Amino acid sequence: MATSQTETSKGRRIGVYPGTFDPITNGHMDIIQRAARQVDHLIIGVARNAGKGPLYSTDERVAMVREDVAALNAGGASIEVRAFDNLLMHFAIEMNARVIIRGLRAVSDFEYEFQMAGMNARLNPKVETIFLMSSEKHQFISSRFVKEIGRLGGDIRHFVSARVAERLAERFALEAGNGTVPTTSQT
Repeated sequence: MATSQTETSKGRRIGVYPGTFDPITNGHMDIIQRAARQVDHLIIGVARNAGKGPLYSTDERVAMVREDVAALNAGGASIEVRAFDNLLMHFAIEMNARVIIRGLRAVSDFEYEFQMAGMNARLNPKVETIFLMSSEKHQFISSRFVKEIGRLGGDIRHFVSARVAERLAERFALEAGNGTVPTTSQT
């Protein structure tokens, strides 16, 4: 349920951490835990983003994020997971967020994220973008690499939770069994 404007005027700091989360990684979880210390309520926005050709449907990704976040110590902040399929700034406004949180792994992420933050500021200067650098042990983790390593039979348990590793193993076993990835709806 979206927070009312009255609740935000009482000083509640609401932040949005958007991403595709296909799948959620330990790097994402690190950013989520640290972002939760910066706001009172963190909304993890799972982007439908069919253009990226996700391995999992939106519903599956939301479920995986919820499962991993349920075990997290959020340090007093409430955390909510929601799918979205509109412009990030529109989603942030709908959620009454005043902060968008973005993770940076390396310098290569910075240029894209800097441009996106600038565009978002032009769309709504009342919503700030906060960048959190990945922790050193998570800087190299990306969902794309996790999927590639897992698909080729590599050990991904250091990069994702046990639940996500199991889901990926099941998906890749199905893929190997019939040569295709099971069709997932984007709902």
